[in-house]
Parts: sequence; structure tokens; C-alpha cells
Amino acid sequence: MFRATDFRVQTIRFGVFDHLDDSGRSLGEQYNNRLEIAEASDRSGFRAYHVAEHHGTPHGLASSPNLFLSAVAQRTSRLRLGPMVMLLNLYHPLRAFEEICMLDQLSGGRVDLGIGRGASPIELEFFGIDPTQTQERYREAAEIVLKAMQTDKLDYHGSYFDLSDVPITLSPLQRPHPPLWYGTGKPETAPWAAEQNINMACIGAAGAVRRITDAYRSRWAEISAPGAVMPLLGMVRHVVIADSDRDAYEMAAPAYARWSDALTYLYRARGIPVPPGLSVPFSEAVESGRCVVGTTSSVRDALLKQALEAGVTYLMCLLAFGDLPLEASLRTIASIGSEIMPAFGSADIDLSSQV
Repeated sequence: MFRATDFRVQTIRFGVFDHLDDSGRSLGEQYNNRLEIAEASDRSGFRAYHVAEHHGTPHGLASSPNLFLSAVAQRTSRLRLGPMVMLLNLYHPLRAFEEICMLDQLSGGRVDLGIGRGASPIELEFFGIDPTQTQERYREAAEIVLKAMQTDKLDYHGSYFDLSDVPITLSPLQRPHPPLWYGTGKPETAPWAAEQNINMACIGAAGAVRRITDAYRSRWAEISAPGAVMPLLGMVRHVVIADSDRDAYEMAAPAYARWSDALTYLYRARGIPVPPGLSVPFSEAVESGRCVVGTTSSVRDALLKQALEAGVTYLMCLLAFGDLPLEASLRTIASIGSEIMPAFGSADIDLSSQV
């Protein structure tokens, strides 16, 4: 058995990541269920609730993540919250800036801001955005959003946006801006994130994530000031806890299959080949560690082992997916809060070495 006492040194925190994919329930019921999950996560000590943004697909029903998260803010008191990520190519940057400011104020300064250009060309094309232009358009939008948070009058002249003498009347509560997040599955993007002092959310098997976190730490060590606190390095995992391994597998397998179908829906609907590795069968997801299911003790040991191998400091748990019953998600949240977080908190974990 993998034991917390086998390693030395770094605190690992827990958060919630949610695609808010179609569960088969009515939209009203699904939104209400997710608010219950947010409340339970708040009570159980999770750090933050991160919500993906998608459009025209059952893979994501929080098409306006800031609107959904404003409801989460009113139902919670400590839980941080934010989009992961807000697709800036689908917003005018001034509108994006204003929404972020409002959410940060309404939540009492609890926003964690994930911004990105969008990974699905199909979804971008729904809005008339040319996928070949997304990187430069996103870069300009991100510059405007962050610049607006630090001025009272905005001027910006770029290829996509031209702003002159715009009064800035809103501001975030957190200054100069809320903590930033960047999602990636590629080691080559990690040095840039380290240079920008940005938290990272990683996807993939633990070994692949380790290459990303090593690249981040290497660059961070070169540029950080003495005593600086390194941003969080996160890893996304599906997690289901039940009374027995068998019960957990029987609940998780069909829910994962539904989630996976939603993930690939737009490709299949358009007759486009699904990108390699985008979706893997449940058995492979379990074997590779992307889906962690079982009893509290087996999940605890598996997550701790993966955290060490991947070199992460933040576990982003996908606790509600597919048609997984609400009660199953609430059980997992309670078990993580009462039995797994304390074990991690007392663990001596040396993330500089591999298993």
C-alpha cells in the first residue's frame, strides 16, 4: 500500500472541475444539482470550483460560466470559483472584463480566472470566428482584459480591436487582477506559464503531466525571487468513491461512457474524425489513472501516488459527469473532505522525485 508517510514535503490541495455535461435530467434539475454540489464542496473544504465553457454540444451546458458561477457565489462562502476557461475569442474583451469584475465583486474576491482561445474549432465557427486567427485574436483580447483592470481609461490599437479613450468604471476586488489559470497538455507551454506567474491545469496520464510540471518548475527556479510562492500545478481526474470497488466501478462506468459520448459529439455529428487520444474507453481511463474509482482508502492511495508521480500540487476532481447520481457525487465529496484531505494534509510528499 502507498502510504502518506513514505514521502517528504509539499501540501496538495483539492478543487472541483466541471464540464457541466448533459446528465439526461432537465436543465433546471441539472443546474440545481450542481449548486448542491458546489455547496457541499464549500462545506467539505475544497479550494475552488472551476467550470468549462462550451457551445452547441452536450459536453458543456454552462455556455455562460460567469452567469452560472454568480449563482454559485451566492450559495457558498469560502469556495473560490471561476471559468476554466473563459473563451475570450467569443467575447468582446470589454464585455469579458466587465463580467469578470462583476463576478469578483459579487463573490467577495473569490474568482480564479481561467482564460483561453478555445480548443474546438467547430464551436468557434458557430460564432463566425476563423480558427486560423484565434491565437492572435486571443492574445489581443487577453491584453485588453488585463490592461483594463489596471487603468481608469483604456486605449488599445491592434489588428482585431481598436479602442480609444474608453472610460473604465468597473474593477475587480482582487488587485491587480484575480489569479490566472492556463490549461495545457503540452510541456512546451509550461515555461511561458511560469514566466507569467500563472497557475496551470494539466490533462493526461501522470507521466505526461510530470513532463509539464518539470518544465514549469525548471523555468520557475530560473526566474523566481527568493521566497516567492509558486503557483498551483493542477491535474484533472474523474473521481468516484463508494462502499466497495465494485460499486464504484458499476456507477462510474456508464456515467463515464455518457460523458465520453458528449465529449466527441460534435465530431461525430459533423462526420469529422475524432482526434487521437481525445477520448479513451473507461477501462483504459482507469488503467492510466485518469479515472480514479473505488473505496475511500483505495482512491486516497491512488491519488497520492499519482500526485507524487505527476509532481502536482492541486488535484482537480471531476466529481459529476454523465448520468452519475447526485447522491454518488455528494458521497465522494464528503469522503474526500473528511478522510482524504486530512491524509494529504499530514503527508510528507517530495514532489521532486518520482515513484
